[in-house]
Amino acid sequence: MTPLSALLIAGALGLGVGVLSWWAVGRVRLWLLARQILDQPTDRGMHHVAVPRGGGLGVLTALVPGWLVAALLLPGAAPGWWLIPAAAVALAALSFWDDRHGLGPAPRFLVQMLAVALGLAALPDDALIAQGILPWWLDRALAWFLWLWLVNLTNFMDGIDGISGSHAALIGLGLALIAWASGSYAQIGWGLAVAGAALGFLIWNWHPAKLFLGDVGSIPLGYLTGWLLILAAADGAWAAALILPAFYWGDATSTLLLRLLRGEKVWRPHRQHAYQRAVQHGQRPDEVVRTLAGWGVVLIGLAWLSLSGGVMLLIALAAAAAGTGALILVFRSAA
Repeated sequence: MTPLSALLIAGALGLGVGVLSWWAVGRVRLWLLARQILDQPTDRGMHHVAVPRGGGLGVLTALVPGWLVAALLLPGAAPGWWLIPAAAVALAALSFWDDRHGLGPAPRFLVQMLAVALGLAALPDDALIAQGILPWWLDRALAWFLWLWLVNLTNFMDGIDGISGSHAALIGLGLALIAWASGSYAQIGWGLAVAGAALGFLIWNWHPAKLFLGDVGSIPLGYLTGWLLILAAADGAWAAALILPAFYWGDATSTLLLRLLRGEKVWRPHRQHAYQRAVQHGQRPDEVVRTLAGWGVVLIGLAWLSLSGGVMLLIALAAAAAGTGALILVFRSAA
């Protein structure tokens, strides 16, 4: 299969997943409304009316079949790839139950740890995110920690209309571009499937949102994009894997550290992320998301630049870190 034919197949797949996601999310919204599964306004939330919560059910209805089709049509699927959508569906089921009935943080976290460990067990022994610099066991431990943190921060950052859909779409597009450069054809399909599913959802979630993603969507999306970032790093694009989700890394991690320093119970809901501060200071959610999307496009460019290696890699990492830090400070200090 040529790179062009792989790209055409992956592009058609991403478009199909996008249309299916849009349709499925719309049907899920009607189902949620009929059963009054709504996210009620609270003093910790950023919305003022009850909104259906659980749009992730529609996203996964499109994304999981798209993931399977990509693995069947495009060569180069990583060994054990089928375990990843299976684990994502299990996480979605647990998260939906938690959304409806409440499980507490400990059972959720335990299942997430096991799902990440299962995903790493499916990797070949020579798939190392640190490129052999670290001992095998330490490389796996680092990958486990970073993937688990990404799953949770993807959930934490789902706090205003449009942010999760736009972020997942850009991450998917960026990962597809990186996979195309490395010749990892199945990963192109997976990346574009994620992008398509996210864009289909975004149509319903753009401000003012007609429904929310819910944990049933944010947790599996964090899991699936985490797998693709691990694969990209193992293929040698470790800097790109760090750069693409830089704002999510930076905002979620800095907010967690600030809350720890203040002695807060960090597992409790809050609205102290930098992007939430920007909304509290008067920016509309769609304005904040447009700014983040613009920076996300820049991050894709920096991720591509990092593939050159050498000095260009260092410049890309430094620019991503500096720009992300500056944006976080601007959001926190906006008046």
